[in-house]
Amino acid sequence: MPIEVGIWKVNDEIKKVSFSSIESEKKLEDILVKDISIISEDLLLIGRQIQTDYGKYIDMLAMDEDGNLSIIELKKNRTPRDVVAQALDYASWVQNLSYDQILKIYEEKNNVPLEKAFADKFENALPEKLNDSHQIMIVSSQLDGETERLINYLSINFDVPINAVFFRYFKEGDHQFITRSWLIDPNIVEEKSSNTKVVSKKEKWNNQDFVVNFEENQNRNWQDAIEYGFVSAGNGRWYSKTLEQLFVGARVFCMIPKSGYVAIGTVVETAKPIKDVMFTIEGEEKNIAELQMVAPNMLHDLDDLEKCEHVVKVEWIKYVPKEQAYWEKGLKANQNSAYKLRSQYTIDKVSKFFGIEQDNNRDNSK
Repeated sequence: MPIEVGIWKVNDEIKKVSFSSIESEKKLEDILVKDISIISEDLLLIGRQIQTDYGKYIDMLAMDEDGNLSIIELKKNRTPRDVVAQALDYASWVQNLSYDQILKIYEEKNNVPLEKAFADKFENALPEKLNDSHQIMIVSSQLDGETERLINYLSINFDVPINAVFFRYFKEGDHQFITRSWLIDPNIVEEKSSNTKVVSKKEKWNNQDFVVNFEENQNRNWQDAIEYGFVSAGNGRWYSKTLEQLFVGARVFCMIPKSGYVAIGTVVETAKPIKDVMFTIEGEEKNIAELQMVAPNMLHDLDDLEKCEHVVKVEWIKYVPKEQAYWEKGLKANQNSAYKLRSQYTIDKVSKFFGIEQDNNRDNSK
């Protein structure tokens, strides 16, 4: 049943602070837009009054750190049946929003890229999948019995990820307060939201670009990689196997972890155990043992195909020393040695840093 919330001022005397539902309804949406953390600190507001394809407008749309969406609908003066039915209709539209559509909505509403705002909010790069699931929140200044029955019916009997959050607005002199209560534990609703998963909405890959993490240590040195044209990984199959994705002609965006992006290049020879790799030096074929390397231990575990260094030869297009690496919030980062670069935001930013023209005609077939 609805929870009654009250506030008492306790100084020299005990005095109950008055509650105003009318003033609350007028101010509630503006308050939430100004600071969505009043609902949850784990939400980033995408925008308010989001137009659907059916000509209706969602009061607010938000995103959590996993890229999942929340439809936030204010009850205002509508009947319980109207507001719940409307929210369900919005959810049927939201569940089909693509990665690119979400980026576009955010930028149109906020005039900044979602990648940057997401990184500022969550201290992490925007996930490759967005809108894997969603949930619905009905917001009101007080919860009536009919709304409560409808939400409990949908949640308990049909696992619909719907909840009600209700706020009380209080005023005492020049001071204003709001309180928040949930009908259902938000953790329970979040668990139910996994049932709304549909086909994953990933940012599409252009069938060309990869990120390679070049981890500097005794086994590899960035100066060697620049001079001889390669990237490498080793010390276990987990580290080296992702290099096998790199095909001849693929473009690599090379990154030194904890430093940033240091180069863009093109793969000219696929991954091989280090002992099988040959370099042409002044017209003469040489293996790495014959080269002057800065890394003192690149030939570690030479006869162990699981642990030895695996090398991909690369022709560098542009590169910088480690000390000049490029990094800013929102750029793509991942712990794998090599992975598909789906983030157009990262591609554009890093390419601009290196002064490389971008072809915007992307192959989005995967």
